[in-house]
Amino acid sequence: MMAKGPRPPPGDESVRDLSPFAGVDAWIFDLDNTLYPRHTNLFAQVDVRIRDFVQRLLEVDADEAHRIQKDYYRRYGTTLRGLMEERGIQPDDFLAYVHDIDHSPVEPDPVLAAAIAALPGRKFIFTNGSRAHAEKIAERLGFTDHFEDIFDIVRSELLPKPARATYDRFVAETGILPDRAAMFEDLSRNLEVPAALGMRTVLVVPSPGIREVMEDDWEMEGRDAPHVDYLTDDLGDFLGDVLKAIASPRAVPRG
Repeated sequence: MMAKGPRPPPGDESVRDLSPFAGVDAWIFDLDNTLYPRHTNLFAQVDVRIRDFVQRLLEVDADEAHRIQKDYYRRYGTTLRGLMEERGIQPDDFLAYVHDIDHSPVEPDPVLAAAIAALPGRKFIFTNGSRAHAEKIAERLGFTDHFEDIFDIVRSELLPKPARATYDRFVAETGILPDRAAMFEDLSRNLEVPAALGMRTVLVVPSPGIREVMEDDWEMEGRDAPHVDYLTDDLGDFLGDVLKAIASPRAVPRG
């Protein structure tokens, strides 16, 4: 596991302090490439189905559909939002089609499941995907009653992260206190608003040696951004260390 936490001296990434998690009573997890490792490559299936949907909808070839798909994803947060804004589509058929995939590559993760179960307080999945997709992944991972709620793209009124209004809606509906919350994400840009709200932020990055899975270079950006408090390439291991840190008598809750 790699970690950095707030804020080690420049050039000394071995220093980390997990004590800020002592005050956390709301744990918020992104879904895809966060709760399961990126090298599972599950989202590649969704990616292909998004491209196929765009190709059929707009009657373009595969290369042009791919270009439009990625352009919308980067500019709007999801391809769906781009299609809604620029093409006026309704979301239901899109969500049903692109998440109709084989979830079997996601393997049970008992270490992560045990760590999440042991976290004190409330736990949420906060995803730009659909609730059905999240439920299938949670079942595959072995998460039964670990999460209080799943805040999906429909609950977000189809406005995806990193839009500020979506985080504000999440906070309002769940009643969490941002300065007592931690957010776990695989995209740095999706942690900027949580950091501004006062949350501890954790960026989940790919394990060494799987760079080829990263299709878009911009997805790798922002590891050193000031809004990223910690980095990890092993979420279960990281949470295990957090649990040890907050159990220490030296850990003092913030706030």
